[in-house]
Amino acid sequence: MNSASLWRPSWLALALLGCAALAAPAAALEEGAGEAKAIDACDKRLCTILQGKETKGDDLKCDLTKTWARSTLKEADQRQVQWTFGDARCSVQIDVSRATIVQAISAGGKLWVPPHTARCVVEQDGGVKNVTATVAPKIVFKDGKAVKVWINVLKLDGPGSITSTLSAAAQLNDSIGLFHRAMLKSINGYIYKHCPKYHPLAQAPAAAPPKAAKAAAPSAPPPAKKAAE
Repeated sequence: MNSASLWRPSWLALALLGCAALAAPAAALEEGAGEAKAIDACDKRLCTILQGKETKGDDLKCDLTKTWARSTLKEADQRQVQWTFGDARCSVQIDVSRATIVQAISAGGKLWVPPHTARCVVEQDGGVKNVTATVAPKIVFKDGKAVKVWINVLKLDGPGSITSTLSAAAQLNDSIGLFHRAMLKSINGYIYKHCPKYHPLAQAPAAAPPKAAKAAAPSAPPPAKKAAE
């Protein structure tokens, strides 16, 4: 499976996971109420940071939940690793320093995202299984573009069949770059195509043209001199 699609809620793959609240066993995991709205709000905040490049201001903090249909996850199957389970839902609280993001992109540096833990449920054998994953993504920027990325999984807990698939996907990317090109394309496309298109920075209103000075009323002509008698 393509780890870029599994781990991405809205950006950076943000590089961060998607999300997950507890869900009751069901034939399929339905998208939760407010899920898309929260992702869009976080998306706008991140795009504003990326385009404005202001180090002062609120950090990127978002509480996200994301549900993926099995068919979506299957689209990214690779020969080396495949998604053999059902739908998946994860939740994660994103908290990344604004200054860290801006400095990495502006100065061409490293963005080391602090550890974030996603709590997920995955459909398997007619039920849902709990999975937690802690990751600390690393992204290297040069001239404003991402040139290297690591998922950097720190810990996985859950059924062995599921965690082994996730671990294999992450290791294949971080060691041999199985999903590297796709993830870099996704990150750079997000910064330079998605954000300007969907969340362009508001332009300052043009200054109103100065009002023309009120024309003075024409003065009456001087009275004609009386002709001498």
